[in-house]
Amino acid sequence: MLSVHSISKSYGLQTVLHNISFNLNPGEKTALVGPNGCGKTTLLRILTGNEKPDGGSFSLTPANARLGYLPQGADLPAGVSIAQYLAHMQGDLPALTRELELTAARLAGSPTDPSLQETYDRLLERISAASESAGRAPALLAAFGLDGLPPDLPVTALSGGQKTRLLLAGVLLSNPDLLLLDEPTNHLDMDMLEWLEGWLSASRCAVLFVSHDRTFLDHVATTVLELDPGTHTLRAYPGNYSEYLDQKELERGHQLQAYSDQQDEIARLTLAARRMRSNAVFRKGGKADSGDKFAKGFFANRSLGTNRRAKAIEARIDRLRGEDAIDKPRDAWRMRMEFNGNVETGRDVIVLQDLSIGYAHPLLSGLNAVLRFGSHAALTGPNGCGKTTLLRTIAGVLPSLGGTCRLGKGVHAGYMTQEQEDLDPRANALTSLQRVSNLAETEARAFLHKYLFTGDDVFTPVSSMSYGQRSRLSLACLVAQGANLLLLDEPLNHLDLPSRERFEQALGNFSGTILTVTHDRYFIQRCASHLWEIRNGSLNVQEIS
Repeated sequence: MLSVHSISKSYGLQTVLHNISFNLNPGEKTALVGPNGCGKTTLLRILTGNEKPDGGSFSLTPANARLGYLPQGADLPAGVSIAQYLAHMQGDLPALTRELELTAARLAGSPTDPSLQETYDRLLERISAASESAGRAPALLAAFGLDGLPPDLPVTALSGGQKTRLLLAGVLLSNPDLLLLDEPTNHLDMDMLEWLEGWLSASRCAVLFVSHDRTFLDHVATTVLELDPGTHTLRAYPGNYSEYLDQKELERGHQLQAYSDQQDEIARLTLAARRMRSNAVFRKGGKADSGDKFAKGFFANRSLGTNRRAKAIEARIDRLRGEDAIDKPRDAWRMRMEFNGNVETGRDVIVLQDLSIGYAHPLLSGLNAVLRFGSHAALTGPNGCGKTTLLRTIAGVLPSLGGTCRLGKGVHAGYMTQEQEDLDPRANALTSLQRVSNLAETEARAFLHKYLFTGDDVFTPVSSMSYGQRSRLSLACLVAQGANLLLLDEPLNHLDLPSRERFEQALGNFSGTILTVTHDRYFIQRCASHLWEIRNGSLNVQEIS
C-alpha cells in the first residue's frame, strides 16, 4: 500500500528525519510515536505532498489509491456549509453521474480505447463509494455529536472542537484506501473515542496515525513506528502500544547488561595491562651478573614481549571505549514536575448543594456533590455537557446561577484552563512565571528548565509558542503558586507520551485534592480515585475501586 524509501529532511542545520524507510500494508493500523518535535507531523506532511523531502522517495500501490489526511489545526474551506463540505468530501453524486454519462458516450464511439475504459471503471468505483458514504453520513455525524446542526450552517460558525470533528467526519466519508491521521483524538469525548476505535479497527483501509491517547493506541495499533529524537531514525515494533513498551523495556535491560559487562571487561583488561607494564619495568630494572649475557638477553626479550602484550591489551581497551563501545541506556529528557506547597485543608474541599450553572440560562441544575481532602477525581461526560462550565464555577471564574458552591477551609485553588487563555500572549515564559511567584531570574530559569524551557526559550513570547509549550508553561505557573486544590481542564492536551507519564507520576505524588476534566481513559484508570460523570443533565459521583 505505502512504501517509504530512505526519506531525509532537515531545516537548516537541524536534522529532523534521517534515512526513514518502512512499508504499510493494506488494512494495517500503524501508530507513529515519539516526543513532540521529533518529526512525526513533518513525515505525514511529506507523505501527503505538503512538504518535500531532502532525499528519498515514497510510493502508493496502486498509484491511484485514495488518500485521506487529517492534519493538526486544519482550517475548513471558507464560504461553504456543513452539507456542501460533506458532499465535496464524500463525492458529488450528481456531478459524478453526469461525468459517467459523458464518458459512456465517448466509450461507445471508441470501444477499444483502454484509457476511456479505465476512466469509466474508476468513475463507477467513485459513484459506488459516494453512494455508500451518503448512506453512512447520518450515523457518522451522530457519532461525532454533529447531527443536531443545521446542514446549511456555515462551517465558520462552528466551535473549534466541532470543526475538528467535522474535518474528521469528512476524511472518513471520503472512502480512503490510506488514512493519515495527525492527532485524531483531539476534542473527542469517550463515546466518540470508542466509536472511532471500532470504525478504524473494522475498516479495510490502511491507517498511519499519531496520537497521545494510550488507550486508543492500544485498541487500534497493530504496529508501532518509533521516531528516535536523538538519531532521527525510525524503528518498527509489532503489536500495540503496551507491547511496544514491553519490548522497549526488555531492550533496555539487555543493553544495560551488555554495557555493564563491557565496563567489567574494560576494568579487567586495564588491570592486566597495568600489571604487565609493572612486570616489564621490574624485569628491565632487575640486576644480573655483568658477565651473564644470556640472562641479560633473556630478560630483555621477556620485557619486550610483555610490553607488546600490554600494548595489544591497551589497543583492545581503546576499541572498547571507541568504535566498539556500548552506550549506556539513557532515559529520554522528560518534563520534571514536583507539586509542593501547603496541602493541609479541611476535610470537605469542594461542596456543591443544589447548584445551578450556566451563562444566561442554566446549563445544569440541582448538582450535589462533596469532594474530600486527598481525593483525585476525574470529571467526565459528553462534549458540551457542561464540564468546563462546572470547573469555571468552582474556580470562581463564573458565578453560579443558584444553589451553593463552596470551597473548604484553607483551600488554595490552582486553575488550569483548557486552551491556556490565562497566559498573557505578550509575556514570555520567564515573566509569566515571575508574575505568579517570588522567584528571581536565576531561580525562575532553573525552575522553567524542569519544564523543558532552556536557554533563550524562556524569552519566547507566549503568542509564538506551540500548544505544547503553552501547556508546559501553564503547568509550571500552577506548580509555582503552591496550590492545594488543582482544578485542571484537559491538562494532557498537547503533551507527548513521556510528558503525560511524568505528569501522572507527579499527580500520584500530590497529597492535595484534584478535580480534572479529561477523556483520557488510561489517565483515569491510573490516577483517579473518584469519577464525577455528567450524563443526561445529572452529576453522578462514584468511587473507583
